Amino acid sequence: MTHFMVDIDLPSSPSLEFLSLIPSQRAHANTLMGEGVLLSYSLSLDRSKLWMVMTARSADEATALVSRFPLFAFFRTTIHPLMFHNGLTLSLTKVSLN
Repeated sequence: MTHFMVDIDLPSSPSLEFLSLIPSQRAHANTLMGEGVLLSYSLSLDRSKLWMVMTARSADEATALVSRFPLFAFFRTTIHPLMFHNGLTLSLTKVSLN
């Protein structure tokens, strides 16, 4: 599997349709995160850019994954293959049942 950075330009004046799709967009992102496909999902403070890091077998597969997002019709995307993606892994404290 390869990591891909997805650089997304968002509309400067979101329509009501765009705004109504945000909850399903977030739910889809959360599902992909739970599956380990989407590694990070970040929105710029001015809400003009969205960045995602995902795993896929190829750029075509990454493109197909991005096309399934509810807001895809509003995206202008650029997908970049990454040499690597490092991140801080946070974990919950391990609980002992003893």
